[in-house]
Amino acid sequence: MSDGNQKRSAETKRNDRPGDRRRALRAMTAGAAGLVVGCSTTSENAGPAVQTRKRVQWRLASSFPRSLDTLYGASEELAVRVEALSDGAFTIRCYPGGDMIPALGVLDGVQSGTVQAGHTASYYYKGKNPALSFDAGVPFGLTARQQFAWLYHGGGLELMREVFADFNAVNFPGGSTGAQMGGWFRREVPGIADLKGLRMRIPGLGGEVMQRLGVECQVLGGGDIYPALERGAIDATEWVGPYDDAKLGFDKVARYYYAPGWWEPGPTLSFLVNRKAWEELPAEYQRIVEVAAAESSMKMTAKYDSLNPPALRQLIDGGTQVRTFSDEIMAAARDASFALYQEQAASDPGFRKVFEAWERFRQESTAWFAVSEGSFTRFAFQQG
Repeated sequence: MSDGNQKRSAETKRNDRPGDRRRALRAMTAGAAGLVVGCSTTSENAGPAVQTRKRVQWRLASSFPRSLDTLYGASEELAVRVEALSDGAFTIRCYPGGDMIPALGVLDGVQSGTVQAGHTASYYYKGKNPALSFDAGVPFGLTARQQFAWLYHGGGLELMREVFADFNAVNFPGGSTGAQMGGWFRREVPGIADLKGLRMRIPGLGGEVMQRLGVECQVLGGGDIYPALERGAIDATEWVGPYDDAKLGFDKVARYYYAPGWWEPGPTLSFLVNRKAWEELPAEYQRIVEVAAAESSMKMTAKYDSLNPPALRQLIDGGTQVRTFSDEIMAAARDASFALYQEQAASDPGFRKVFEAWERFRQESTAWFAVSEGSFTRFAFQQG
C-alpha cells in the first residue's frame, strides 16, 4: 500500500461524496451518542441542555487519496464517529495524501505537531526504526485476526507505543486490508530464476526480501505506478487487492495477477496522534478516540472482505490471469524473511525486543490456527 492519486469515475463521485456520507452516518449515530458518552442532562422541568463540553478541532493527514475510498474512508469514518459521540464538540478535518503534507510524511507531520493526527502504514517509516514494521505487518507474519489479537491482547500495542514514543506519537490500530495479493506482473514468474533482474515496485521489508531473491526493488507513489508499468520502467508492482487495484487500472497494463502477498498477510494501518494533542484531550475525548478508531478499523476489514470477491470476478472476466507463487518461491522468500529478522535482531536491541515477543506470539497463534481454521480452510476453500 502507498499513496495513490487516480481519479474516480463520475459514478463513484456521485455516490461517494464525503459530505453525504458524513451527514448520513451522523444522522444514524447521533441518537446513540448520548448513550455512549453522556451529555449535559436536564431535569423533568428544566430547559434545554447546555453544551458544556470543551470544543476541540483537529486536523488529520492521510497517506491515501480520496479515490481509494476504503483506505481513505477510514479517516472519515473516525471523524464522523468522534463528532457524533461528542455531540459535535470534537471535530476532525481529514486531508487526503499530499493535500497538506506529503503522503509518506504523515509520521513526520504528527511528530512535529503540524497535524494532530494521521492515518498511515507504519512500515513506510522503517528507515526511521525497522521495528515500526511490526505495527503494520511483516513478510510471513500475522493474518489480520492474528495481528489484532497480538496488538489488543498479546502485548503488541504496548510494545509499539514504546517505539512510537520516540516519535512523539501515540498509535491506534486503524484498519486492515486482510491478506493482500502478490501483485501484477507483465510476464509470468514460475520460479526463483524468473525473479532475477525483475524490476518491481514494492516497499517495506517485503522489498528487502525480494532484493535477496534477485529483484530490483523500487518505491513509487501510487500515482506513479500505472505510468511506470505502462512504459515498461517496472515489470511488476504490488498494491492491495482486487477492489483497489482495479481502481488504479493495473489490469490494463499487466496481465498476470499473483497470490498471495506473503509480505502482507494481514497488514494493519494506524491512526497516529501527536502526544501533546493526546495529553491535552479530556479523558472522555480520549475514550471517544479509542472507540471510534476501533470501529473504523473493524469496518475497513469487513468492507474489503465484501468488495474484493466481486472485484476479482470482474478482473478475471476482463482477461486477468490469476497465478500463485510456486512453492519454490514461497519457501525461499520465507527463509530469506526470517534470516533478515534474525540479522536485524542481532544488531538492534530495540528490534530484538519487539521481534522476540512477536515471534513467541506468532508460533503459539499459528499452532492454534493450523488446528482450527487451517484444517477447515484446507478442505472447504478447495471445494468452492
